[in-house]
Amino acid sequence: MTKKHHENDVSFIEALAKLLQENDLTEVEVMRDYGENDSLNVRVSRAKEVVHAPMQTVAPAPIAAPVASPDTSAPGAPVEDPASHPGAVPSPMVGTVYLQAEPGTPAFVNVGDKIDEGQTLLIVEAMKTMNQIPAPKSGIVKRILVEDGAPVEFGAPLMIIE
Repeated sequence: MTKKHHENDVSFIEALAKLLQENDLTEVEVMRDYGENDSLNVRVSRAKEVVHAPMQTVAPAPIAAPVASPDTSAPGAPVEDPASHPGAVPSPMVGTVYLQAEPGTPAFVNVGDKIDEGQTLLIVEAMKTMNQIPAPKSGIVKRILVEDGAPVEFGAPLMIIE
């Protein structure tokens, strides 16, 4: 009987993986309950190929060079891929980004602002909880890489502080 469950489970997981690809999803989580003390929890996820890097390479790279001339003194990689920039602030969680405390109020920070370590940069809402994201260091906000209300993945660069 365990062998039968195993064969069915493998087919089920393969079907979930196909579902991810066909519907352009990044994650599916399912729980199957076979009875008392017999269940299967499956989480299938994949990294989307359309990451920020290809978009950043095509559009913002030419814009960043004239606008942010201090960045041009650094190696070319940080301009092309904001995630590899030493001043990048990564998202600590998956959620929705909010640049201000509530609609109609000023943004927490703007490009060019001088900020202190621990100062709130933005909010990431995850599971109906508003999580304030603090500045990891003091410096100046050079770029804001996300839009208000946009979804964000874990580890995605939110902004660059130098």
